Amino acid sequence: MSKRPVGPVVADFTAPSAPGPGRIEGRFVTLERLDPARHVEDLFAANRDQDWVWDYMPYGPFADLAVYRDWQAAMAAKADPFFYALRDKASGRIGGLASYLRIDPANGVIEIGHIEIAPVLQQTPAATEAISLMIRWAFDAGYRRVEWKCNALNEPSCRAALRYGFVFEGIFRQHMIVKGRNRDSAWYAILDRDWPDLARAHAAWLSPDNFDAEGRQRKSLSELTAPA
Repeated sequence: MSKRPVGPVVADFTAPSAPGPGRIEGRFVTLERLDPARHVEDLFAANRDQDWVWDYMPYGPFADLAVYRDWQAAMAAKADPFFYALRDKASGRIGGLASYLRIDPANGVIEIGHIEIAPVLQQTPAATEAISLMIRWAFDAGYRRVEWKCNALNEPSCRAALRYGFVFEGIFRQHMIVKGRNRDSAWYAILDRDWPDLARAHAAWLSPDNFDAEGRQRKSLSELTAPA
């Protein structure tokens, strides 16, 4: 009698903790647990007259500061998604948001999403480091899989996922209805066994040696993560 194949045993797995640190420090950026009292005005100002930044989000744009404050307050009260505000160390100002979501400690799976980077922080080392720090925290905490999902039409997000070293896993067709429109979702993931090589690539990109006197990168993160 033949045996049907089954997956390998997951030995010595302990469910990791849910996200919880109030701050995650980097060289270029500090991730701070979302607090509208400290974060809403900077970020509302940074996104003013930039309604396109909300094109692929299920919320926004926001009519005024009061409406945006109410939204931030609702998000800050949640444990899933667990939101961080991104403080650029060079300017001292808040330039974006990102969160952990679909947090599943029992299976060691966590997603990074709700990423909203204001134009002032886009294409900066701080923006890149923020996501790198979130990936690192998840694997250091004991998660087995970190996910990234986005609208399949969102080409910048798809490119960013690959740049960080996420592996494309396919398209979930008609996955959602967002703002009355169909959304096909592109799924990406990094596994714990992939992270050591990717972590070295991220560290090499963030090294001071990788930037010239004008702050320009010598090697791109895509170049460094491609071999992994």
